Amino acid sequence: MGVFDAEDAEPFDLEDDVEAELDEDDEFDDYDLEDASEDDIDLVVAAYREDGKPVVVPLDFDLANDLDELIRQLSRLPGDSGADGFVSIAGEIFVIVRARGRMVEVLLSDATAAHDWPLARDVLDYLGEDIPDEDEDSYPVGDMEMFAASGLRGFELEAIATDYDADSDECLERIAAKLKIADEFAAAAAAFDD
Repeated sequence: MGVFDAEDAEPFDLEDDVEAELDEDDEFDDYDLEDASEDDIDLVVAAYREDGKPVVVPLDFDLANDLDELIRQLSRLPGDSGADGFVSIAGEIFVIVRARGRMVEVLLSDATAAHDWPLARDVLDYLGEDIPDEDEDSYPVGDMEMFAASGLRGFELEAIATDYDADSDECLERIAAKLKIADEFAAAAAAFDD
């Protein structure tokens, strides 16, 4: 039986192993998703009420890639009680943001879209939600009760959000109809495409 010689032993560094593990985890966090292009973006519009009347306006394409900037822009609108932002990307996902003073509520129609679109990743980060596995089934995340005071109850909003057979811009049109801003929404969506 040989004698153990510490000088001949390979050094064992726990710190190196931990760093290697962290690098593997960071690899996904640092993975740079490509921004949605103008061709990918179906619409970015904001809705608010001014003197009680609904106003819906098209917003800039770039806001479909940056949740923080979208929230900032919504906060600047002159709504009586804040503003709502609606984004649809590639007919696949939609994001809704309600900005009322310091209160911000968000909804993402499909959490698994965080593997494809920066805005979806931003929403999960904002909500403190983990990015789901790529093979996980689609599911919405966020505040389903955001329009409850306007008559659109959480279970109805969830039913629309989980209708994955419909295009995401069509889902937003259905939500707009429930909020009684269908005509204004359609006009802003059409202006967005121009």
